[in-house]
Amino acid sequence: MNYSSYIALIPLLPLAAFVLLGLFGRKYFNRSAGIIATLFLLIATVLSLYTAYQYFFVNGKVGDAYQSITALNYTWLTFSENVSIDMGIMLDPISVMMLVVVTFVSLMVHIFSLGYMKGEERFATYYSFLGLFTFSMLGLVVSSNLFQIYMFWELVGASSYLLIGYYFQKPSAVAASKKAFIVTRFADLGFLIGILILAFYGESLDFNTIIQNLTTQQSSQFLAITSASFIGISALTWGLVMVFMGGAGKSAMFPLHIWLPDAMEGPTPVSALIHAATMVVAGVFLVARLFPVFSINTDALTVVTIIGVTSALFAAIIACTQTDIKRVLAYSTMSQIGYMMFALGVSGYSGENGLGYTAAMFHLFTHAFFKSLLFLGAGAVIHLVHSNEMKDMGGLRKLMPITHISFLIACLAIAGIWPFAGFFSKEEILLAAYNKSMVVYVIALLTSGLTAFYMFRLYFSIFWNKEADAHDHHGEGTFSMKLPLILLAVCSIAAGFIHFGEYVSSDGKALPSEFHLSFALAPLALGIGGILLAMWLYKTANDKPQRLATSLGGLYKAASKKFYIDELYLFITKKLVFNLIGRPAAWIDKNIVDGLMNSIAAATGWLSNLIKSLQSGKVQNYLLYFFGGIAALVIIFIYIWKP
Repeated sequence: MNYSSYIALIPLLPLAAFVLLGLFGRKYFNRSAGIIATLFLLIATVLSLYTAYQYFFVNGKVGDAYQSITALNYTWLTFSENVSIDMGIMLDPISVMMLVVVTFVSLMVHIFSLGYMKGEERFATYYSFLGLFTFSMLGLVVSSNLFQIYMFWELVGASSYLLIGYYFQKPSAVAASKKAFIVTRFADLGFLIGILILAFYGESLDFNTIIQNLTTQQSSQFLAITSASFIGISALTWGLVMVFMGGAGKSAMFPLHIWLPDAMEGPTPVSALIHAATMVVAGVFLVARLFPVFSINTDALTVVTIIGVTSALFAAIIACTQTDIKRVLAYSTMSQIGYMMFALGVSGYSGENGLGYTAAMFHLFTHAFFKSLLFLGAGAVIHLVHSNEMKDMGGLRKLMPITHISFLIACLAIAGIWPFAGFFSKEEILLAAYNKSMVVYVIALLTSGLTAFYMFRLYFSIFWNKEADAHDHHGEGTFSMKLPLILLAVCSIAAGFIHFGEYVSSDGKALPSEFHLSFALAPLALGIGGILLAMWLYKTANDKPQRLATSLGGLYKAASKKFYIDELYLFITKKLVFNLIGRPAAWIDKNIVDGLMNSIAAATGWLSNLIKSLQSGKVQNYLLYFFGGIAALVIIFIYIWKP
């Protein structure tokens, strides 16, 4: 199959929508901008599905393993025989899977936005930004080298800045977009350092070459990177941890998660795109892309595991206390991404040892459907009640039957209830954790129960709890808002039945998955227990939640305040960094650096005033200087110079 004949169109179509609507949309296509962008993305989605069919069922396999195929490659800059910057498209199981996920979820967001964003003054601008965001993520997942992925990595950050701050008239939206951009910049510095370390020792920027050089244990590159060290830690560990730092920032892992809840200031469909298919999953994809190198370094995998499992539990506890429905979903995303991260951390490279890798990618795949469904369902609810707060909701199941059923399906899927998609992928993660570490397994199991509780706390608070208030509105929304909910609900059920391990594994070979009923009983029991507890507390209006919160005292308050992590960052930056570093640096800059420059300028001015009369423009002065010079020469010749 000649992929090069069309593969570049997949990322270029949303880019074309961005350019067309960005330059001419508001003037010529403002009303039709959504249709144009959606058609462009529909074509890209069809091409992605066709690529997946060709790769997985026709010619992606050589022998018993799927291969990495370079569909396009263009050498941009050459530095040496081994090091050059290329722009290419690489197809392998995870990139092909991500092509389908990104284009399909983005298409659902485009369609939903036709109704949700209708009437917006900057309607064309919104769709142009969606096109840029989609292009950025597509470029990231098909990148063939470290430099290319870093370019698109930063473009994803810029796109998120534009969309989170879409309502730039609101100070909170501007602050949220800056917060997301700045926090991820610190993480991306680590990513850049990791790139430099791996590229230097791997003697290449190309993914396949770096993986080959650094995983061949007798190669000169492997020996060099494992023997070099800093403060007792090998260069390989430093490089991988720095790369993971970039992924942790983009994927909002603890402690770099603080930007994620505030990112809810953007339009709700944007949140669906960020959380399900683009920015937040980029970190997981990055670790998976370099997983063959990670798999040979237990220290780096340990860091991934600890950060992942900590983030999963930490976010789940906070989600139990939040009252803004989008913030509940935001912390839910952080928790689920934590699941994917620690699944990678407990994985090996081949066979059953690589179950964690397959489980992480499977959960990324299923999570994309039910998380985008949750956010779009939340968008439909917000569209009706004009509020994000759960106290303004309740009893909406009769007013919004399609949203109600689809939201329920998504909640069951994320809670890990059979036969919904999240059950199958979460079970594989738990099994991988059980095989590797009992501590990680127990924390993951507890997090699973908490997930079921806070998601059904959200569900009952929105759709039950009390009688619905009268809403002077057009009901559940337009057909364009309902269609994505229906399609995503179907995917949230059907995706779990895909034999995912046959297509995506750490070594490219099929990894058959088995269902163990005895193993599934504990997470199922915890999930059902969490649902029943949420039903008891929130199905009808009562004072039980308040009494429970009061009984928990300081723990509940700390969780509701997000454990004061934001306040800690503000204290460190304002009180310590600004006062102890910023103010002295400003004083040095003003009084020493600027003072020295000002002194030089003053001295130059003084000297200029002193000698400027030498060129007054008066002929008589020049004659005086001329004859004075002659007189001086005569005196020198007569009285001083003696031949």
